[in-house]
Amino acid sequence: MTESQKKHIVSHTTRPLVSLNAIAFDSETTGLDTRQARMLQLGAVRVIRGQIVEPENFQYLINPGVAIPESSSRIHGIHDSDVADAGTFAEINAEFNEWRGNCVLIGYASGFDLAMLKREHELAGLDWIVPRTLDVRYLVNIVAPNLPDFSLDTIASWLAVEIHHRHSALGDAIATAKIFIALIPLLRECGIRTLAEAERSCLQFSQTASEEVRLGWHDLHRLSGTEADVMGAFNRIDSYPYRHRIRDLMSESVLWVNASQNLAEVLSLIMQRRSSAAFVKPDSEHRDAGIVTERDLLRSLNKHGKTGFELPVGKIANYPLHSLSADAFVYRAISRMQRLYFRHLGVHDINGNIIGALSARDLLRQRADHALVLGDEIDHADSAEAMAEVWGNMALVASGLSREGVDARDIAAVVSRELCALTRQACKIAENQMVDQGVGEPPCNYAMLVLGSGGRGESLLAMDQDNAIVYQHGEPDSEQDKWFAELAKRISDILHIAGVVYCKGGVMASNAGWRQSEDRWKNTIDSWIKRQSPDDILNCDIFFDSVCVHGDVELANRILEHAYLKGSQSKNFIKLMSVNAAKNRSPLGLFGRFQLDDGRMDLKMGGIMPLFSCARVLAIQNSCRELSTPQRLSAVLARQDRMHTTFENLIEAHRIIFNCILQQQLIDLEKGIPLSNKVAPDHLGVSRRNQLKWALQQVPNVSNLLGDPLSLL
Repeated sequence: MTESQKKHIVSHTTRPLVSLNAIAFDSETTGLDTRQARMLQLGAVRVIRGQIVEPENFQYLINPGVAIPESSSRIHGIHDSDVADAGTFAEINAEFNEWRGNCVLIGYASGFDLAMLKREHELAGLDWIVPRTLDVRYLVNIVAPNLPDFSLDTIASWLAVEIHHRHSALGDAIATAKIFIALIPLLRECGIRTLAEAERSCLQFSQTASEEVRLGWHDLHRLSGTEADVMGAFNRIDSYPYRHRIRDLMSESVLWVNASQNLAEVLSLIMQRRSSAAFVKPDSEHRDAGIVTERDLLRSLNKHGKTGFELPVGKIANYPLHSLSADAFVYRAISRMQRLYFRHLGVHDINGNIIGALSARDLLRQRADHALVLGDEIDHADSAEAMAEVWGNMALVASGLSREGVDARDIAAVVSRELCALTRQACKIAENQMVDQGVGEPPCNYAMLVLGSGGRGESLLAMDQDNAIVYQHGEPDSEQDKWFAELAKRISDILHIAGVVYCKGGVMASNAGWRQSEDRWKNTIDSWIKRQSPDDILNCDIFFDSVCVHGDVELANRILEHAYLKGSQSKNFIKLMSVNAAKNRSPLGLFGRFQLDDGRMDLKMGGIMPLFSCARVLAIQNSCRELSTPQRLSAVLARQDRMHTTFENLIEAHRIIFNCILQQQLIDLEKGIPLSNKVAPDHLGVSRRNQLKWALQQVPNVSNLLGDPLSLL
C-alpha cells in the first residue's frame, strides 16, 4: 500500500459521516451464486457533505460473455441483446476506479456486490484490493432493530425514501445513498459520528456476516491487510521528506495541451484551471512530453508582443518533461528540483505513464498544509456540513503534530483555537440564516463566549460545547432574549452537526442560565460569590475560563472583569472553590498501583481537573488573567518566593498527563471507540507508565498550594 492510500484510510477513518465523500453503489448480475454468476451492470452515485450529486453518477452495462438466464432478466430487465455491444468488466472497472478514486463505498447487502467485484477481478486477471465499505442494512439495525424486516423496500418505506427504477444498478444505488443520508442524524443521536465509529458499531452483527460469508459473500467485518497496518505505518518516527511519498503531495489533475495549440488558448486554460503549468503531449517532432509554465508564456509574450499569442505552444515548451515515480520519497523531488532549478515535475507510475504533477508550491505545503488551512477553511465554511468536513481534519492535524513530537499541550492550544474559530463561524452562519429567514438582525450588541477547556486553550479531541452569551440589555422572555434564544439554539445545532457535541451538563447558551443580559450576568456572578457550600458553586467555576470569540469584546470583558474582581475579593468564595479543587483523588492505590475500572482510569477527574481547578483558584486569588493551567501556575509562582519545586512538579505533571490522554484518544479514534479522558495504562510503554505514575503522585500536592480550606470554613 502506498503512503497516499494510507493517508486516505486515516482521513476516512476520522471523518464525520456527515462530511464523508462517498460512493453509493450497486450491481446487477446473472444470478445470486457468487461462485458462478457474472456482473451485468454497475451503478453508483456520489455523496458529498450529506448530499447526492446526481449529475455525477456512473452506470454501465457489462458484457458477461455468457447467456443471461431468463429468471434473472425478469428481475432486472437486462437481456442478452442489451449487453451484446457493452464493454468488458476490465474496461468498465478501469473507468469506475478512476471515477471513484479513494472514496468509501456505501452499499445495501454489499457483501454480495463486493464478492462479485472480487470474482470479476479474478476472472479478468486484475489485482483485487478490498474497498472500504459501509452497509446500510447494519446501520439501520443499529437505529431501528425492531423493523419487521430489513429489505431495501422496507427500509426505504420507513425512512420515507422513494425508490425509482428498482432493480437497476443506478436506481438502487441512489436509494441506498438516500437511506445513508437519512441515517446520519439518527446515528449521530446514538453517538455514532465517524466512519470508524460506524464500523465498530457494525461489528455486533458479526454472526449475520458469518452466515453471509458461508453463502460466498465478502466479510465486511474483516479489515484488509492494508487497513490493518495503517497505525503501524504512521507511528514511525522520521522526518517528513524521508517517510512520505510524492504520491502524497502530487496533484492528480494534470492540464494536458497539444503542441499545436497557440499561446492564447493555453494561457486561457491555465487561468481557468488555476494551474501554474501545462504538460504538452508528444507529437511527430517530440517523442516525449514537454512542459510549459506561466513564466515561459510571459517571457514569450514579452519577447514577441501581441503576435506571441498566435505561436504554437510547442515552440516554447521545454522537452523532455522530467518526472519521478509516484512512490519515490519526497526528498528525491526536493533534490531533483534544486539540482535542475526546476519548479515543476511530472509524476509517473510504474509503467512510466504520467499520472500527476508536483510543484515547488506543493513542497512548501508539505508539512503544514492541514494545520495552516484549517482555520481559513473554517472561516469560509457556509454550512454545518462544510464545517464538519473541515473539523474532521482536526484529528489528522493532532495526529500529525503528535507524530512530530509536539507537546500535547501545544496541540491542545491548536485544537482550542480552531474550536473557537468554529464557534465564531457558527455564530455567523446562524445570524445569516435568521436574517435570510426574516427573523432579523441582532436586536442589540452581544458577545459569544467559549468556556472551560476551550477557553483555557486546553481542549483535546474529546470536547463538547461549553459556551455562553451575554447581550447588552433585555429581560428574560423579552424580544431580545427570544431572539438570542433562537440564535443560541441554531449555533448549538450547527456545532453538534459539525462535530462538537451538545454539553451533557447543559453549559450552552441555548439554556437560559447561560444566556443573559449584562446586568443579569453581573447579578448571577454576585450570587455565585455569596454561595454557602462547595456544591453550590460546582457549575459556576467554568465561567472563569472564558474567552470572547465573536461579537462585542468590550461587553464580554466587562462581565469577566466583574467576575474576577468580585471573586478575588471574597475569601469565602476562594475557600469554597479550593475545597472543590482539592476533593478529587489521584487514581493511585496502595503501593502506587493504578486503580482501574474496566482496564482504564479517568485522568481528567483524578489528574487534570485538580490541576486546572487549583490553577484557576490561584489565578482568581492573585488577579491573574492568564487562562492556561501552566501559564496560571507560572504567573502565580513568579509573584511569590515559596514552594518552587511544587509548582514546577505540578506543571510537569500536567504535561505528562495531557500527553497520555492525547495518545489514548488518537488510538481510540482509529478504532472507532468513543473518545474520553479515560486511559488504559496497558496501551502505554513502560517508560510512559512510570512517568504517569510519578505525575499522579504529584496531584495531591495541590492541597499544599491551596492550604487547608476545610479548616477555614
